Amino acid sequence: MASQASLLLQKQLKDLCKNPVDGFSAGLVDENNIFEWSVTIIGPPDTLYEGGFFNAIMSFPPNYPNSPPTVKFTSEIWHPNVYPDGRVCISILHPPGDDPNGYELASERWMPVHTVESIVLSIISMLSSPNDESPANVEAAVSDS
Repeated sequence: MASQASLLLQKQLKDLCKNPVDGFSAGLVDENNIFEWSVTIIGPPDTLYEGGFFNAIMSFPPNYPNSPPTVKFTSEIWHPNVYPDGRVCISILHPPGDDPNGYELASERWMPVHTVESIVLSIISMLSSPNDESPANVEAAVSDS
């Protein structure tokens, strides 16, 4: 029996195939695993990333959409909100509820209404306007300013 998570992910994949979104493409890493997606983000215009193609892997937990996926760039990318190992650090990918560190409002963190599309659009937005306040890559944040 397919889980609620896999049914939801299948629906989101079908929606993205039918209605592609400008700025990225997404598909499965392996067609037998709905929980691992390959995403290619096109560098947004008027940014350092313009014209680039950046590949990432989105890994969804079995209890998606109650918990967020992880997103990790497999392409090399230098950005204040991307850890040196490629993991993306943005609020909507943080677990739901209050931030134990007090930096983020609960409303900025993961909510089950997010879709693959809204996550990737948030990452594209992050590429356009980095958050230097809480950098994952301190060196990139410093050299950026």
